[in-house]
Amino acid sequence: MERKIIELDQGWDYMQKGITKLKKILEGIPEPQFNSEEYMMLYTTIYNMCTQKPPNDYSQQLYDKYREAFEEYITSTVLPSLREKHDEFMLRELVKRWANHKVMVRWLSRFFHYLDRYFIARRSLPALNEVGLTCFRDLVYREVNANARVAVIGLIDKEREGEQIDRALLKNVIDIFVEIGMGHMDAYEGDFEAYMLGDSGEYYSRKASNWILEDSCPDYMLKVKECLKREKERVSHYLHSSSEQKLVEKVQHELLVVYATQLLDKEHSGCRALLRDDKVEDLSRIYRLYNKIPKGLEPVSSVFKQHVTAEGTALVQQAEDVASNQTSSGAGTQEQVLVRKIIELHDKYMAYVTDCFLNHTLFHKALKEAFEVFCNKAVSGSSSAELLAGFCDNILKKGGSEKLSDEAIEETLEKVVKLLAYISDKDLFAEFYRKKLARRLLFDRSANEDHEKSILTKLKQQCGGQFTSKMEGMVTDLTLARDNQANFEEYLHNNPDVNPGMDLTVTVLTTGYWPSYKSFDLNLPEEMVKCVEVFKGFYETKTKHRKLTWIYSLGTCNVNGKFEPKNIELVVSTYQAALLLLFNTADKLNYSEILTQLNLTHDDLVRLLHSLSCAKYKILIKEPNTKTISPTDSFEFNSKFTDRMRRIKIPLPPVDERKKVIEDVDKDRRYAIDAAIVRIMKSRKVLGHQQLVMECVEQLGRMFKPDIKAIKKRIEDLITRDYLERDKENPNMFKYLA
Repeated sequence: MERKIIELDQGWDYMQKGITKLKKILEGIPEPQFNSEEYMMLYTTIYNMCTQKPPNDYSQQLYDKYREAFEEYITSTVLPSLREKHDEFMLRELVKRWANHKVMVRWLSRFFHYLDRYFIARRSLPALNEVGLTCFRDLVYREVNANARVAVIGLIDKEREGEQIDRALLKNVIDIFVEIGMGHMDAYEGDFEAYMLGDSGEYYSRKASNWILEDSCPDYMLKVKECLKREKERVSHYLHSSSEQKLVEKVQHELLVVYATQLLDKEHSGCRALLRDDKVEDLSRIYRLYNKIPKGLEPVSSVFKQHVTAEGTALVQQAEDVASNQTSSGAGTQEQVLVRKIIELHDKYMAYVTDCFLNHTLFHKALKEAFEVFCNKAVSGSSSAELLAGFCDNILKKGGSEKLSDEAIEETLEKVVKLLAYISDKDLFAEFYRKKLARRLLFDRSANEDHEKSILTKLKQQCGGQFTSKMEGMVTDLTLARDNQANFEEYLHNNPDVNPGMDLTVTVLTTGYWPSYKSFDLNLPEEMVKCVEVFKGFYETKTKHRKLTWIYSLGTCNVNGKFEPKNIELVVSTYQAALLLLFNTADKLNYSEILTQLNLTHDDLVRLLHSLSCAKYKILIKEPNTKTISPTDSFEFNSKFTDRMRRIKIPLPPVDERKKVIEDVDKDRRYAIDAAIVRIMKSRKVLGHQQLVMECVEQLGRMFKPDIKAIKKRIEDLITRDYLERDKENPNMFKYLA
């Protein structure tokens, strides 16, 4: 049985009834909902009209009429209703019309579904859903989006000023901008977002120009923080999430970037003032706000660096002023105070770097560069390397001015080693430290061996094994020397015939580890000569291959002084003892006799005689009785001398070793530069002058800052010694000679 042909007009009339019913439902006119029978009839009508044989296959005509149905409804009903409304009322109408339109698209595309399945698929035409939405876009959206945008942005600005607005309405309108792109964001970004961002920029620019004049930096920052929080809330309530970053950046630009300099440099409340007044919370806020801006932290870290540099430099200047007004005895304690203050300064600002600036590398760098500036300034002629070594000595020696617990000592040593990182002349520190360590070890002045070892471990971690190898050798030497002394005492006990008749302690050291000391051929008194011979005899039983060099300048002796009032034990140096023992056989000796008998230099003898005849304890009486020693003086034993103590120590005037240390370090530096140049040239074979100097500075920089002139001088020296040669054509190129 053949199916009855449905003509286009007849079929479309039937479809129009369904479409009219749908429009009434959308307009809110009382109308019963579609039942399944009506729905099936409408669907079947389209199906039949599309499956008739040509020329009665009306697929194309129905496809066109589908679109026309939307266009007719929009033109007759939707647009007039929108054109008569304005502002918020227009927005509400737009939201309603868009919602209705989506319902209409859903229903009509169900009725015409057969087109979607076959006709559209075969012809690669836009789908029904897309055709429906495109009608709204082309006819409604294009006409009203500009007004809608203006209304929405107006509401956003009202909300920024604290008015209550209908956020749900805004969300629905903004959703239209998103949905009308049908999967693309062009409409939202081009028709709404760009204008909204522009308006936001202008809004915050106006605000910032007022705030910057009336608010302090912390108050301004609080406002910025609040604004950013509000804008993020705005995004979460009604803007599209893709706008958050752009909006935040816009606000940051207007509030933070444009006014960065004015804000951070505010006289009484900017970064400098906050650092000066320790406003940790405000600084943290500045960090958090500027951290999110590219290069935003650079001006903050720059102010931080200047501030720390100024504080440190002031401490150094203060110490310099005090030192120049004080007597020489007080200067030492002042330098101790300075190091202590620099440590406190470092603790304080390191806490800023970790807590306020969350360990950001820029601030670590700023702190380092600031400390490098003032940590390398000299105070009253003493370099920072020397001050630091002196500070350590004061902590580690017995009876130092710092009375600290073990934990506090450990902590302080840790901090000193951290400060050392900022000092460019680490080799100079090493040499001063080694000199002082030697005195502590040799004169039993070290308070605690564990602390001595602990700081060496810390120094090793900071500066490498080469830095501490000699010092570690010194500590080991002392341990070995104690065992050696015990063996010597056992040797004397087993060989009573060689006993020198007095107590003798000898410390044997390894030459390479210790600072170099002068060893003169002092003419020892007989009693002492016997001691030396006995020890030599003992040492040769242990080893034949080692040569002992005696350094009398480091020795001490306890001598029994028989004075008329009472006997007093005198603790003196070996030199002083040798001089005093001359008076066992002579009542009076003149300067030249003493000089000949002891075989000493003029300078050394002047120091000895001064300590025994002009200082606190006058063991010898000098003729004439003046304060200076001259070659015409004569001396006799002061038998009337007495003191309330039974045992007294007679000090020698101190010798300034600074010059010697600096000379030693300079000599070592020459060797280090030579070694570096040869090392570099050996691996590179040919190298330009500039490059060689740069590589040399880089290699040596960990221990000291090499002087460019010194490097040039060493290059010349190596050329004369045939390690390098100049290129014949180019005098700025060097070649390595194997």
